[in-house]
Amino acid sequence: MQVSSSPPGPETATAPGRQVTSKARKVLTLVLLGVLGGAVVAGAGLPVSATAGVAAKLASDSFDDLPEDLKTPPTAQTSYLYASDGKTVITSFLDENRTDVSGDEIAKVMKDAIVAAEDTRFYEHGGVDIKGLVRAFVSNSQGGEVSGASTLTMQYVRNVLKNDSTMSEEERQAATELSTTRKLQEIKFAITLEDSLDKPEILRRYLNIAYFGNQAYGVSAAANAYFSTTPDKLTLAQAAMIAGLVKSPDLYDPVNNEEDEALGRRNYVLNGMVGTGAITQAEADAAIAEPLGLKPTKSTSNCAGSSHADAGWGFYCDYFVSWWKQQEEFGPDANARYDALKKGGFRIVTALDATLQSAASKEALKIYGFNDPKAAPFAAVEPNTGKVKALAINRHYSNEKNPTSGNYPNTMNQFIAGSDDSAGYQFGSTFKIFVLLAALEKGYALDKGFTTKSKDKTTFSDGSSDGCGGFWCPKNASASYQDGYQNMWTAFGKSSNTYFVKLEEQVGVKAAVDVAKRLGIQFRTKNDANLAANPDDWGSFTLGVSSTTPLDMANAYATLAADGNYCKPTPVVSITDTTGSSSEAAAKAAQPDCKQVLDKDVARGGIDAARCPIGQSPAHGACNNGTSTEVSGVVGRPVAGKTGSSSDNATESFIATTPQLAIAGIAVNPDNPNDIVGAPVQDEVIAAVARLMRDALKGQPVKNFNAPSVKISFKSGSAGSPERAPASPKSSSPTQND
Repeated sequence: MQVSSSPPGPETATAPGRQVTSKARKVLTLVLLGVLGGAVVAGAGLPVSATAGVAAKLASDSFDDLPEDLKTPPTAQTSYLYASDGKTVITSFLDENRTDVSGDEIAKVMKDAIVAAEDTRFYEHGGVDIKGLVRAFVSNSQGGEVSGASTLTMQYVRNVLKNDSTMSEEERQAATELSTTRKLQEIKFAITLEDSLDKPEILRRYLNIAYFGNQAYGVSAAANAYFSTTPDKLTLAQAAMIAGLVKSPDLYDPVNNEEDEALGRRNYVLNGMVGTGAITQAEADAAIAEPLGLKPTKSTSNCAGSSHADAGWGFYCDYFVSWWKQQEEFGPDANARYDALKKGGFRIVTALDATLQSAASKEALKIYGFNDPKAAPFAAVEPNTGKVKALAINRHYSNEKNPTSGNYPNTMNQFIAGSDDSAGYQFGSTFKIFVLLAALEKGYALDKGFTTKSKDKTTFSDGSSDGCGGFWCPKNASASYQDGYQNMWTAFGKSSNTYFVKLEEQVGVKAAVDVAKRLGIQFRTKNDANLAANPDDWGSFTLGVSSTTPLDMANAYATLAADGNYCKPTPVVSITDTTGSSSEAAAKAAQPDCKQVLDKDVARGGIDAARCPIGQSPAHGACNNGTSTEVSGVVGRPVAGKTGSSSDNATESFIATTPQLAIAGIAVNPDNPNDIVGAPVQDEVIAAVARLMRDALKGQPVKNFNAPSVKISFKSGSAGSPERAPASPKSSSPTQND
């Protein structure tokens, strides 16, 4: 309904002018109010001389001294986390559900309603309503209800002081205790504040800080909590109901209590608005005839309250929180940083691609359902920025009780990005890339060839087996396919264990581990960390026996696609504060953290070899019979990657990368690594990654990888003279992927 304009009166007469009084008048006012205020507080039981004495002491101090929080109140505000489109809300973080708004973003009926409900003489007094205090004094002296003693300005002062983050808990309690000293201090600050701010600004600040029940702090949160709207769109009836809640928010809250109390308060406020001249009686009657018309919105906060729960957005949120807690720009320690997130009113746009995230979640569920103990986690990363585009798994991010002892279907464990409690899984032969890169760094060329066979005796003593005299004798999954003469291209394409163990012997495990570390591989278990620190006898490293995560592996291969430019994984695109600007600290935190960790030619050589498993041709050499040749046809653009199987097919994994995107997926039982997933599921993981890559890049330009130099491809440095292979029978097809 349309509301008539307010007639000329106190608001139009004085706003936005300031109430300016002399120092003498302020002192006399405070002493006088000391008598009245003390009586109001103490029920007239405090001697006049005592209250006047407190007032005189306060009056002797400067009226110009306001606490910093009253000058610029740092009210706790809700931070919002968005997907990459900057519009789709993932979740919010809050200590108090509050979002500050400007005066123009608050409907006039809301401003009029709060004045009618709490301080009808707001536009007439200078911060303290002497008439109101007299009424309160008389009422209190006669045993009646104390009312009218606190103006909106005084209430605002009290709200700010009790939320002052610079105060201790004891100081905040003292600032709001029922005492003459506190009341007079409040009066003094209110008088001074009215000299500093105009009425509209005081009213705006009050409406942004007041508590309206139902966990709604400020009018913006209240409008959304009760009516699913914004404060500029509130109707007269809605504004009156919200204004009526301030007196006793938890009692009158109609969402969590009966509506009758809120309805009565709303109608009281509407009649009060008639009394102030804000509306006509006819307008009040029409609004009184309306039902409350509640459309409550429950505030969702933190990662458990993330939207799109079935698509696993909570896991992405969880990763973001872990990232945030590591950013020194937001506080001295993890707790302080998280506190800043809950109170800072940040607007954080993440790299989460909502479409890719949804698709990845669906692919995970095609492999295993929510109620399956086995899981299929996927991670997607953008090369050259480290932006994490998706983190998906067939789990609900929830702390709800599970029907079994396992972490399914509900869990808050970070099975995709890793954490102190989740070290990751064995990614098998995908680790062969680290040995290959170490060899290229040491001067070997991609055409370096060996003739190997299953149960090749090595110099490593770990993993010893029968018939090798205490030394480790690795074997291939398919002797006819992977034994014999191979170079880096063909051995990587066919995933020959014996070739890469032999290459590892020559370059040294330490060099391979060093490459892995530079590409972001973390050794989270104590055993893996100890072996990584002293890796000389860790021959099985090249077979991927160290636990790692889909995110780590996707980013490692993304680094190769970026010509060796490693970018630390990040969930964030931009961070802005309550002013809409990005501070230097926020801008720094959101900036990609990249460094060159490999020679460009070495990285290009690694990608060149990784074209072979996919069924694509390298720039200079040749390969065939890769372990995942179907991927090339599905993706339909230059792509590189690698399959991986851990011992006895306990896990099955696949990683693919293009210049624009890298995706890693794995099939595993996160709770029981000995629960074998079996070889057949690898085809499903490969197909899932290929489809995700194809669909995610649809409509984007086709980009090719940069070719490695001839020097790094051939031992002789000439494409015409590759290292020669000894004569051997033609290889047969593989019996299994890896």
